[in-house]
Amino acid sequence: MASLSAWFWNERFWLPHNVTWADLADPAPGVEYPKAGHLITVFPLALGIFAVRILFERFVFAAHVGCFSFIASTCAHRLHIQAGVVRRAQPNTVLEKVFTSITKNPDSRHLDGLSKQLDWEVRKVQRWFRDRRNQDKPSTHTKFCESMWRFTFYLCIFIYGFRFLWQSPWLWDTRHCWYGYPYQVITPGLYRYYVAELAFYWSLMFSQFTDIKRKDFLIMFIHHLVTVGLISFSYVNNMARVGTLVMCVHDTSDFLLEAAKLANYAKYQRLCDFLFIVFSVVFFITRLVIYPVWVLNSTMFESWEIVGPFPSWWFFNISLVVLQVLHIIWSYLIARIAVKAILHGKVCNDVRSDIESSSEEEANKTKTSPYSPKGENGVNGHCAAAKARAQNHSSW
Repeated sequence: MASLSAWFWNERFWLPHNVTWADLADPAPGVEYPKAGHLITVFPLALGIFAVRILFERFVFAAHVGCFSFIASTCAHRLHIQAGVVRRAQPNTVLEKVFTSITKNPDSRHLDGLSKQLDWEVRKVQRWFRDRRNQDKPSTHTKFCESMWRFTFYLCIFIYGFRFLWQSPWLWDTRHCWYGYPYQVITPGLYRYYVAELAFYWSLMFSQFTDIKRKDFLIMFIHHLVTVGLISFSYVNNMARVGTLVMCVHDTSDFLLEAAKLANYAKYQRLCDFLFIVFSVVFFITRLVIYPVWVLNSTMFESWEIVGPFPSWWFFNISLVVLQVLHIIWSYLIARIAVKAILHGKVCNDVRSDIESSSEEEANKTKTSPYSPKGENGVNGHCAAAKARAQNHSSW
């Protein structure tokens, strides 16, 4: 175990030439350099954030029983977004086994076989499967509360990060990210910023198992894992100054996306359209202009000139370049889908639409005229996919 630890923390990988861990272990009084042990506090904080989120989203005001009123449910109530009552399928062991083990959308062959086995009409079997599918689908109220939580955190962390960076010299001159590296002090403000971001993404990894279940579960899990890894990596090798710039650039558009989703759930279509357009513009500017010109230029060229390359420097920069390539791909997809959506007259539909369609929406779709193949109001959901891609990869 000791040999494995020594291999992992090899100084020649993590630190510049002629710098050792011992050089960073005993700083002057009042000076603190980053250490991997500092990140242990992230885990209880992540659990605390997860607990706060549950309270934030799920407690509903009910004066006659003395419950407290929390923000998300209260906002949903004031916007007339009700939790809704889902029609539950009657208990049936045979159909439940088919639903969980074979298919949730049986074809005509399965329907005929089940109809004969249960002595039910085919329409009754179809109705059972529709009701059973609806049981697993979240209501608009649930999705609203989930987005409200993300909007609140993203907005707060963006404001905090921007205020912190406004007072930091490396916001105005990115060369300060590398002056004196790696002997750069971790200030309380920088530490709080890093720990808050890292704890939030750890909490998302926890909550993913209780959130709305989506088809991209594995992709999102890997995304959160990579985000946690990059934030932790930049802290341990003290690239935290430039790390704060990366986090702030990505946080800039996140809360706008969630605001557009909230407007969509509340059926404020024009506001949703406006917010999504603003989100798209901010996304393109921050990811395609500010990030490469401001951040990558500093990490690749200014750091080479001031510090020089070393193995973890290469790893960090390659990761950031790969992220930029993904920014280009996602921006292209968002732009293409957004243009199609605008040409069809609406920008917003539900995000990650078919993945998290609510039971109420499915019921509405069944009432749509057969001459309107795009669903109610002719919304084709192009923007849903665009916002899904942005949501999935808006972080590191």
